[in-house]
Amino acid sequence: MDIKVISRNVGQALLISSLFMFLSLMVSVLNGRDSSMGPLAISFIITFTVGIFPFIFVRKTSSISLQDGFMIIVLSWLLSFIFGMLPYVLWGGEFTLINAWFESVSGYTTTGSTILTDVESLPKGLLFWRSSTHFIGGLGVVVFLLLIMPDASPFRMRLTNIELSSLSREGYRFRSVKTVHVIAFVYVALAATETLLLNLAGMSFFDAVNHSFSTVATGGFSTRNSSIAYYDSPVIDIIIIVFMTLSSIHFGLLFGVFATRSLKTFRHPVVKFFLGTLASLSVLVALSLKFSGTYDSWGKAFLDATFQVTSFLSTSGFATADNATWPVLANALLMYAVFQCGCSGSTTGGVKSDRMLIAFKSIGRQLKQNLHPSSIMQLRIGNHFMKDGAAFSAILYIVLYIIVLLVSFIILLIAGVDTAEAFSGCLSSLGNAGPALDSISSMGNYSAQPAVAKFVFSMDMILGRLEIYPVFIVLSMIFGRRK
Repeated sequence: MDIKVISRNVGQALLISSLFMFLSLMVSVLNGRDSSMGPLAISFIITFTVGIFPFIFVRKTSSISLQDGFMIIVLSWLLSFIFGMLPYVLWGGEFTLINAWFESVSGYTTTGSTILTDVESLPKGLLFWRSSTHFIGGLGVVVFLLLIMPDASPFRMRLTNIELSSLSREGYRFRSVKTVHVIAFVYVALAATETLLLNLAGMSFFDAVNHSFSTVATGGFSTRNSSIAYYDSPVIDIIIIVFMTLSSIHFGLLFGVFATRSLKTFRHPVVKFFLGTLASLSVLVALSLKFSGTYDSWGKAFLDATFQVTSFLSTSGFATADNATWPVLANALLMYAVFQCGCSGSTTGGVKSDRMLIAFKSIGRQLKQNLHPSSIMQLRIGNHFMKDGAAFSAILYIVLYIIVLLVSFIILLIAGVDTAEAFSGCLSSLGNAGPALDSISSMGNYSAQPAVAKFVFSMDMILGRLEIYPVFIVLSMIFGRRK
């Protein structure tokens, strides 16, 4: 590994964080120099200094190995988490060291879990910083890094291929040089459009920007204690449902809508599977709420069910109701949503709809193969025939995902965490969704969880956001060098 090259490019990722710290500082200044001004100013100076330091001693180069690429990705995320803690730690309040780490990881991984019991007590500068970590993490620290790189080098190509899964890359139909621009265009366009619509619907401009950052990143940090329920507006609910849904779809396919001015994108088999899942779960949850007596009105039951299902399936984590008061069936369906989540190539977490579709198709093919042993059957998704290796890779990832989930769950049980909270918390954290069951539901928070639970949940968030493999590869590289 080339330490100099790695340090220079990780430094670029820190400079991106420092830029948003500076913007947060400006928000603090514009709001009467609130109590976050000092912590943000100090954090900006420290992060900018550390980020710019490698540029003084290391020459720019486009030469990089694949191992360097993996190390850059993992270190960019890890150091972003660490430096992202600074504004919280320096501000104080509820932010102990473990709480600041948890909040920073939750922000950058776009999980949206929080340890705060009173979000509205935070100054606006710090609120904007929380939402900014979503915005940075949603697009990806590494994709931000690629956007500011001046040349289309093998470095850019390798890092693009690492940040996006193979399932994601199939849908873009762009060279790697253009892929990041496609992602960035759609991402910024969605955020700007939603900000405008939310502002027109009655949300203040500051709240609209913050919620747009959280929505397109499918994160969930809100400026209000009761999340979207605070506004009590069906119009705002519907706007956010639409943008949570759009942010869960492959950004390359969304770009195709702009480029071709056609809605054929929504005929893509993965998109149809995702939207079908969303519609089916929404109906089932609404029926569960109505027949259990939780809701008297069909309209309110369907609106809240659709909002919560979209929030969990997109891993956004916003709330218009507290799922802790909902029946068991409704919560079981929400937990499935957290497991599957949205499409590859979007900002969602979880196993991804792509892999789930491949898994279901593979099971169906295997059943048919058992019934007709002499026949030759290929796995087909839409008009595309998949190789057995691609299907095996998707299923293997699901198995690895479940193993990580079970190991985390067992650790928390040993630590004495409640069974329902331990399992749902691990599932939600690994899926980067945020809300879970009981005290950590959509209207709850993680403040009462023990330190070991917060640490395990944060590790799950990291593994979920990086899709497990890069972290394991870097660990094998480190221990391999020692041996």
